[in-house]
Amino acid sequence: MAQLIHHPAYLFLALIALLSVAAACGALIMQRASPISDDARDNYNVVQGATLTLLALLIGFTLSMAVSRYDQRKNYEEEEANAIGTEYVRADLTGEADALKIKALLAQYLELRIENYKTRDAHKLDGIDRKTTDLQGQLWASVRGAALARPTPISALVVAGMNDVLNTQGYTQAAWSNRIPVSAWGLMMAIAFFSNLMQGYGSRGTTGRRVLLFVLPITVALSLSLIADIDSPRGGLIRVVPINLLSLQQSLGALP
Repeated sequence: MAQLIHHPAYLFLALIALLSVAAACGALIMQRASPISDDARDNYNVVQGATLTLLALLIGFTLSMAVSRYDQRKNYEEEEANAIGTEYVRADLTGEADALKIKALLAQYLELRIENYKTRDAHKLDGIDRKTTDLQGQLWASVRGAALARPTPISALVVAGMNDVLNTQGYTQAAWSNRIPVSAWGLMMAIAFFSNLMQGYGSRGTTGRRVLLFVLPITVALSLSLIADIDSPRGGLIRVVPINLLSLQQSLGALP
């Protein structure tokens, strides 16, 4: 299941198959084995309505969770761009020699951060993470040396700015790892399965009318796939584009 929720397209196909089978089992097997009597129809409708309502509430709450996590990832991208841009300007306070070194390292760091947002390849991402960690060490060493050589309030300001650069990357990493729990996905899929099973079990009419049973599996599959797409930072179509980082990269040459 963990692999499916990282790939919304595959999740959609799996849900279509699973939920359609559930609806078909209810209509073709359960109805024949134990048909619903007219006396029990009202009670059945109450239970079915409650089940579908619970499914709708779960989908709504989970969608809200996914959207809030997506917004959080966008906000941290903006904070990263602001922190890097601010530190790039503050680097001039360390003196010409140190400033050139810090700015060059920040430019390399910015390029790595942009690649981190764009890549989908897990192997490439591992390489980016290693380079990022190494570059962060160099960035911290560059401001630490300048601060130790000239321990002034101005040096402290530069050190604080670099601390923000490093911290925002950690916050971003944590936000990208903050996903909807697999157990929540399992609960939703179980309720979706039984909802479609009950929908098929309670259906009445000709075979042509029963074709409408597959509307619910398609609708639920689309809804859950949309949630997975929003919640997947790299596997879906809806992704955080590093607009602010790209804009900063283009404007670095114009910064003093």
